[in-house]
Amino acid sequence: MIVLATQAEGDLLQAAEIAERQNVPRKFLELILLDLRKHGLVRSQRGKFGGYALAKPADTITFGQIMRIMDGPLAPIPCASLTGYRRCADCRDEKSCAVRKAMRQVRDAAAAILDGTTLADAIAAGHSEVKAAIGS
Repeated sequence: MIVLATQAEGDLLQAAEIAERQNVPRKFLELILLDLRKHGLVRSQRGKFGGYALAKPADTITFGQIMRIMDGPLAPIPCASLTGYRRCADCRDEKSCAVRKAMRQVRDAAAAILDGTTLADAIAAGHSEVKAAIGS
């Protein structure tokens, strides 16, 4: 996503080029891009000059959105999740469970950081590191 975010508006990158820059298997990357496209974060164009681009401005796409698409809920355990809540089978009193409370704090802290950081923020904060990472 950062590679796509660094492209000029309207420029498309082919999956093979992204895979090579990031040193990831192309087929694996294509599955990721398909998921991101399905969720409206990436757009694609077919053909000889086709490829992928962000579907929204980089300053509107958060790491939290990306993480939830790729990995599911942010909570480390299901009973602490807002979107994937599931009660623990062995829990006697969920309201007073110390583990659940701690994991909810972990989830809330992670969400605050990930939902508060956009692709544009990441690029601005680490411009030289981002350029090195994407091979520009």
